[in-house]
Amino acid sequence: MKEIVINPITRLEGHGKITIFLNDEGNVENAYFQVPELRGFERFCEGRRAEDLPIITTRICGVCPVAHHMAGAKAVDAAFNVEPTETAKKLRELEYCGYIIYDHILHFYFLGGPDFIVGPDAPPAKRNILGVIEKVGLDIAKEVIKHRAYGQKITGILGGRPTHPVSACIPGGIAKFLSEEERQEIEKMVRSCVEFAKFSLKIFDDVVLKNVDYVNLIKSEPYTLKTYYMGTVDKNNKVNFYDGDIRVVDPEGKEFVKFASSEYLDIIEEHVEPWTYVKLPYLKKIGWKGLVAGSDSGIYRVGPLGRLNAAEGMTTPLAQEEYERMYKILGGKPVHATLAFHWARLIELMYATERTLELVTDKEITSKDIKNKPGKPGEGVGIVEAARGTLIHHYWLDEKALAKKVNLVVATTHNTPGICMSIKNAAKGLIHNGKVTDGLLNMVEMAFRAYDPCFACATHFAIGEMPLEVKIYDNEKQLIKTMRR
Repeated sequence: MKEIVINPITRLEGHGKITIFLNDEGNVENAYFQVPELRGFERFCEGRRAEDLPIITTRICGVCPVAHHMAGAKAVDAAFNVEPTETAKKLRELEYCGYIIYDHILHFYFLGGPDFIVGPDAPPAKRNILGVIEKVGLDIAKEVIKHRAYGQKITGILGGRPTHPVSACIPGGIAKFLSEEERQEIEKMVRSCVEFAKFSLKIFDDVVLKNVDYVNLIKSEPYTLKTYYMGTVDKNNKVNFYDGDIRVVDPEGKEFVKFASSEYLDIIEEHVEPWTYVKLPYLKKIGWKGLVAGSDSGIYRVGPLGRLNAAEGMTTPLAQEEYERMYKILGGKPVHATLAFHWARLIELMYATERTLELVTDKEITSKDIKNKPGKPGEGVGIVEAARGTLIHHYWLDEKALAKKVNLVVATTHNTPGICMSIKNAAKGLIHNGKVTDGLLNMVEMAFRAYDPCFACATHFAIGEMPLEVKIYDNEKQLIKTMRR
């Protein structure tokens, strides 16, 4: 038995490793995806003031702090039994779309895109943003940096800070209204972002879709995984990042369940394995059947492809056009091709820019009616669609509005079972007869990179100290001793 370890895995947020076991014939016997890091934000939040929670939880991650801020804000709203004003909701969503813009640009050009733009077999030193710049030219690189900065500037104007916002910590509203001067500045930036989203989709078309080998790779068996899908939708079952009900469809694309935020515990359960600090969620009604795909398994996926599969379309015209095109080219709904997450991400970038333009030109957006009066503290759930997928914050407050208990279920946690299976499928489909190259190992990494995982977010549970379990096996793979801390 030969062991291959990819440690650390690259171009992601957080830390992780992949261990691949080859049998005597040199074929893949098994592959494991492990997250060895641990953070304890659920425990850190206990005893804190309710209005501090949307600020504290942004520190879970420097990549998706706006998602945690807004999920926390919505959970606090629910805990105080108060709905924000219409203007406050629009300002929150406007800020949120700015985050989606900069986050999706980051992943496509810096993390996921290099595999396609410079190629999966390119030398490791080239598979990064510098290799992308060398390939596409400095002028395009400047546009990438400029428009990612625009997204951050939008969140900074509305959130008080571009990376760890503070504006939505008030139950029932938002701390700052939008001035006309700021509105005009955002409108100018987002009109440019709309054109950049079009440009990004054209790059994907030219580099990926016009390359037969890449299209075949996307559709190939090693990168295909049939699961359920989850995402937030509006009343017409169209994609929405900030608000709505959560819809789950089965592997055939039929609606399995649609539920409100407060009902998530009736739908989702979490499984624990001893080899990872990340929990493994599944659909409670179906049950945990192990790391297997199909309609008999409760495993589901979230994120850009999960949202598009779970929805029935986009609310903006250019995004809807590309949405229809993706399903036409890839064979109809739902698409089970893991690498299609990249295309779905760019469709969402298009939607985010169009939706931002709708919001910033709304007549109510500069209203000063930005706060409603909260009620008494209690229990609340807030759900938003982070760039990586469905994000759940659940707070229990005492009579003094201090947190008694906090539960967080983040996008990468939802996707962990799918990531584990995707890595194993890719390894089995690509590695044969002991032939292992750096390019092949990178193609195994491509299976997890498509999800844009954030492992810092996913490993947030602590019980006082890091639990440690060491298992010792003999040469016949028989367990002879277990030691625990």
